[in-house]
Amino acid sequence: MTKNTVACNWYPVYTQPRAEKKACQALMSKGITAYLPLQRQLKQWSDRKKWVEEPLIKSYIFVYVDGQQRADVLMTKGVSRFIYFSGKIATIPHQHIEDLKLLLASPYELSVTEENLQAGEKVLIKAGPLKGMTGEIILYRSQKQLALKLENLGYSIIVNIAAELIERF
Repeated sequence: MTKNTVACNWYPVYTQPRAEKKACQALMSKGITAYLPLQRQLKQWSDRKKWVEEPLIKSYIFVYVDGQQRADVLMTKGVSRFIYFSGKIATIPHQHIEDLKLLLASPYELSVTEENLQAGEKVLIKAGPLKGMTGEIILYRSQKQLALKLENLGYSIIVNIAAELIERF
């Protein structure tokens, strides 16, 4: 790494409640790379139904910054704080962000849980849009499902996937 090269990392940032979209826009208007994973959901009101984009993980945004830009992130309207893990600001591997983008682009139904899921049998997805991704089989609500864990967040992403699309390794 040369002297002029600045090392950037992905960091999870906690936002004020229901401020994820506005905080993400404010970060991007400052020139900060921000990623807010959104998922389409059908919302029911008393008089109508409507498809809306909701944050996959409530009150979380991911920012790609260097150490000097972290102060700019904290001074952004809607941003509360960085997430800490073991006393240090948590970093997210670039591949986890790419996997998350791939999951959201897939036709599979996703759900997020704060439950501490127990590690199980490791599997590889062998077909479909998630081909090549790895995860763990878990028993959750009496169904076999593939769980891809996002480390350093305390969350697990659960993907409903047919058993014939996975293989043990």
